[in-house]
Amino acid sequence: MILFRLSVVMSIITVLNVFAIEAKPKIQKEIYGKTIEGKTVEQFTLTNSSGAEAKIITFGGIITSLKVPDKNGKLGQVVLGYDNLQGYENDSFYIGALIGRYANRIGKGQFTLNGKTYNLAKNNGENNLHGGPKGYQKVVWNGRSFVDKTGANLEMQYFSKDGEEGFPANLKIKVIYTLTEKNELKVDYFATTDGDTIVNLTQHSYFNLAGSGDILSHQLQINSSKYTPTDQGAIPTGEFKGVKGTPFDFSSLTEIGKGINNQDEQLIFGKGYDHNWVLNKKGKELSIAAKVAEKSSGRVMEVWTTEPGLQFYAGNFLTAPFAYRGAMCLEAQNFPDSPNRANFPSPILKKGKTYRQTTIYKFSVKK
Repeated sequence: MILFRLSVVMSIITVLNVFAIEAKPKIQKEIYGKTIEGKTVEQFTLTNSSGAEAKIITFGGIITSLKVPDKNGKLGQVVLGYDNLQGYENDSFYIGALIGRYANRIGKGQFTLNGKTYNLAKNNGENNLHGGPKGYQKVVWNGRSFVDKTGANLEMQYFSKDGEEGFPANLKIKVIYTLTEKNELKVDYFATTDGDTIVNLTQHSYFNLAGSGDILSHQLQINSSKYTPTDQGAIPTGEFKGVKGTPFDFSSLTEIGKGINNQDEQLIFGKGYDHNWVLNKKGKELSIAAKVAEKSSGRVMEVWTTEPGLQFYAGNFLTAPFAYRGAMCLEAQNFPDSPNRANFPSPILKKGKTYRQTTIYKFSVKK
């Protein structure tokens, strides 16, 4: 009898140990497909011990899927994505992608650095958008995964050659995605150059915390008291405008749909929200930029960043296969058109210096 009981206890311990092993953060790698140019694209699935999951492909460093729990503990999709590689190759919305060399817009597709003027592609009216027609969202990155005390990690690397999309100097880029045990997706950016250049990297995932429908009932809070108004071409005028008393006031949790159709000139220009908010912060410290809450799912997402600005885009130009205003982007960034605005934070990366940026998407629930 004693031996029998001992055997049962040992079996239970063995089962518990197996569960403990399975509960650790893990990573799975698989072939996702081949590009039209014949390059192999891999997909990495990062999972933490509570089951939260992020899928990322080496094409564009794209987050194809992000699943986190709702108030009932049920995992659900919170980002937009396509079903296959072809969808991403044909995409014009920058779905889930890493953006560079310069995120957002550069006016008239040109800037001057060290006395030389550089002309870029005009892929957004008269302006350059998100680094050009190809940018970093349409190239294949090198991926390397590992698990450490921080969680499940995916390191992405890309070498951007001097002259690529019109930008000067070679740029070596490293981006590390980390899915932590606290249901955070952390994105660390690093870049070094062999000559002076401009750099502004960001992540362009579209979020819908309900997993379906539009985002107008989502509540948004932005840690900002002013934003950078734009002209009709979405290029900042160079001024800073206070948000108080305007539809741009998200200083407390506010339904996105409350003011989005207001006849404010800025909202008419952008067909809704597509603007840069000036974050309340000092220097490059990691601080909260925004908070989003969705009542039906109970999901809450916080965005923390070291960057000075946050672009809130409400999906005003989304069309099939996605829903109009069916998701939002919260892009941590330097200000748009900074290369041409002396009063904006400088985007210049000097030779021998290192560009660093950290942005964290923290998920939780409110029951």
